[in-house]
Amino acid sequence: MAPVNVRLNPVGFVVFLVLGLSLAFYIFGLPKWFREEERVSMREVLSVSIDLAQRGGIKVKAVAELHKLNPVSKGKTKEGKDELKTQGDLESHKAIVYGFSKAYPGMKVISEEHDTTPIDLAAVPEVNKHIKEVLDNVVSDQSIPVSQITIWIDPLDATEEYKDELYEYVTTMVCVAVRGNPVIGVIHKPFLKETAWAWVGYGHSKNLEKTSPETNAKKTPKIIASRSHPGQIEGVVHESLGTDATVTPAGGAGYKTLEVIRGHADAYIHVTAIKKWDICAGNALLSALDGKMTTINGRNIIDYSPNGSPINSEGLLATMNNHNDYLDKLEPVVSKLIEEKKAKKT
Repeated sequence: MAPVNVRLNPVGFVVFLVLGLSLAFYIFGLPKWFREEERVSMREVLSVSIDLAQRGGIKVKAVAELHKLNPVSKGKTKEGKDELKTQGDLESHKAIVYGFSKAYPGMKVISEEHDTTPIDLAAVPEVNKHIKEVLDNVVSDQSIPVSQITIWIDPLDATEEYKDELYEYVTTMVCVAVRGNPVIGVIHKPFLKETAWAWVGYGHSKNLEKTSPETNAKKTPKIIASRSHPGQIEGVVHESLGTDATVTPAGGAGYKTLEVIRGHADAYIHVTAIKKWDICAGNALLSALDGKMTTINGRNIIDYSPNGSPINSEGLLATMNNHNDYLDKLEPVVSKLIEEKKAKKT
């Protein structure tokens, strides 16, 4: 039997290939590398962040008014103090996280708290993507791929003070990081109904004004530091900045950062480990107003990428002015303290 030669018609082959691929795309969808990545309006993300920080604040205040805090310990800090969680933390967490899940289902959200209760997002109220204050003060916009965005949430900052009814320190905070850089920060004071926000390079709330640098070279440094995690801060401050330097203890990283921005303190210093959801929003506010927040050694910009550690273990310095001067004086003293702690453990 003579061999049979099969000859493919080039046009027919192309038509067959196109039909086959079309059918595959119809059934399975476009490959990931063919799809256009979802992008979001950052001005809308700012509005959502403000709206949800305020919603969280409503929950925090409502729990306090009902006197149903139900505080429990999540564990202990390295200094041996209890880390508390209250019903206010959880209710605020749910209001903020569920709101982001409804507005931006694919967005990475990292919160201090966790809740595994199933939620019907249809029951979550719609978020406000067009807050008038934002539209009035931010005239331009930026479109960013969702994959580059990480939301850091502290649903209730200053839990210890919240339990003790020191409500002036209590805040709810939302931070938006793009490729690990904090670019949007919202700090809301629920008991004072005050919200401070900023978007680096685009604008900030009117209640945030940049302070003028102090020209008096003999000025006594005013330092603000944690009241619940002192971490030998007074000794560090007096050894590095002089015994005339004053140290004001205060609750909440958000509160302390705002005090620096408004000129009530020259620097916020923290010499022990601190969680990134505590500082991300304040970091964004400082950056938007030409202030600085770094580790104590000053060499490392704090990275808010989602895959890194949620803990900044290298101390913290936040200032509006003279940042490098403070670093030069603090770094050797803090380094010595760290070495002494290591020696005690060995």
